[in-house]
Amino acid sequence: QVQLVESGGGLVQAGDSLRLSCAASGRTFSNYAMGWFRRAPGKEREFVAAINWSLGLTYYASSVKGRFTISRDYAKNTVSLQMNSLKPEDTAVYYCAVKSQGLVTGNSLTVGALYDYWGQGTQVTVSS
Repeated sequence: QVQLVESGGGLVQAGDSLRLSCAASGRTFSNYAMGWFRRAPGKEREFVAAINWSLGLTYYASSVKGRFTISRDYAKNTVSLQMNSLKPEDTAVYYCAVKSQGLVTGNSLTVGALYDYWGQGTQVTVSS
């Protein structure tokens, strides 16, 4: 089993920044990716960003590219999401997830159904 714990959410104003973190513990994998997804009220879950753990390849949704940065910390086994220039439409519950099976690069990382483990989520609210 893998435990994922997100932190760093909160209430900010448009244009502000937030940094989300996701600490992973439990089972380890030789090859995997970690991703961030979000679900806004009344909307489907959507892909935000992902990173291949060993290669460091990163992927972003077009809506956040240039504003958000995903990164990993080997020592802390943590993945972070730096969110700058936040907009009200970024308001959502943000979830981190681990994909440990199949391809861990490319477009497969944008599909939430292919991830194996999920955190509980952290709320991000951006006021206008």
